[in-house]
Amino acid sequence: MTSKDYLTDTDQLFTKDMQDPDFANDVRAEKNKLAGAIAIRSEREEYGWSQQELASKAGIPQPTVVRVESGANTSMETLSKIANAFGKSIQIMFS
Repeated sequence: MTSKDYLTDTDQLFTKDMQDPDFANDVRAEKNKLAGAIAIRSEREEYGWSQQELASKAGIPQPTVVRVESGANTSMETLSKIANAFGKSIQIMFS
């Protein structure tokens, strides 16, 4: 078996699928949610806080922090509370 028989790049897996506008849109939406989740978890870890500590400081239940950090849909109100707990504001950019 040659190296061509193995998947070497995850983008290869979806090259054809990404040509479908609906599929591509769904992938972008999921990546956006995950980017937000990663940003919140990274910030929390940088502060040295547990999920419970962030929840307490943000005034939200700890399971909500778990959901947000897993990329689940969340409200702007919840995101605002989390940003306020960090003493920061939310900035939305389109690129």
